[in-house]
Amino acid sequence: MSNSKLELLKPDNCQLIFIDHQPQMAFGVQSIDRQVLKNNTVALAKAAKIFNIPTTITTVETAGFSGHAYPELLDVFSGKKLLERTSMNSWDDQKVRDALAANGQKKVIVSGLWTEVCNNTFAFSAMLEGGYEIYMVADASGGTSVAAHDYSMQRMVQAGVIPVTWQQVLLEWQRDWARKETYQAVMALVTEHSGAYGMGVDYASTMVHGAPQRTKSEHEIVPALAAK
Repeated sequence: MSNSKLELLKPDNCQLIFIDHQPQMAFGVQSIDRQVLKNNTVALAKAAKIFNIPTTITTVETAGFSGHAYPELLDVFSGKKLLERTSMNSWDDQKVRDALAANGQKKVIVSGLWTEVCNNTFAFSAMLEGGYEIYMVADASGGTSVAAHDYSMQRMVQAGVIPVTWQQVLLEWQRDWARKETYQAVMALVTEHSGAYGMGVDYASTMVHGAPQRTKSEHEIVPALAAK
C-alpha cells in the first residue's frame, strides 16, 4: 500500500513557506528563545537556498501592526517578492494559494508565527481544501506560550501534519555525504547555525584533518549560498 508520508523529503518533492516572521509576531513568542527561533528560521532558509527548494514568504499587516520580515531572512532570498495578506490564515489569500500551486509540490514545509493561529489554520485549510501534505518545522515556529505551541503541534499531528525540525529537514535533503555539490555549503551552514554540532565540525576539520582555522563570518557565507 502506498503511503506518501513514508517518502523522505528530497529537493525535488517539496516546497517551503515562511509565514509571518515579523518582529511584532516574534515579540509575542514565549515557547522558544526568540534568538534561537531566528537562528533556526534563517538556517532553514539557507538550507532551502542550498537545495533550490521553491519557497514562498508571506507577511501579514506589515505596515499596520507586524513590522517588516526579518532582514536576515530577506537577505537569503534577496529580491524575492513578499506576499502581503490581511487574513491570519494564509490559505485565505489567493496569492498564496497561487504561489503554492505554481511551485507544483504537494509536500509543504511550514515555518511560521504563531503556531496556534497562523500555522494551525494554514495547515488545516491547505490539507482540507488543497490536498497538501504538511511538514511543520517545530523549532522554526513559535507560540505565545509553551502550552500554546505544544498543544497546537499535538492538534496538528492528530490531524495528519508531520512534525520536523530544521536540521532534520536539512540532513534529509542532503541524505548522502557523497553528494559533493552541496556538501561544502551544508557544512558552512552547520558550522554557523547548528550549535554543538557545528563546533564539532570545526574541531574535526581543523584539529583532526588539519584544515586552516575558519574565519568567515555569517555575512560572508550568505552571499556564497545565494550564488549557488
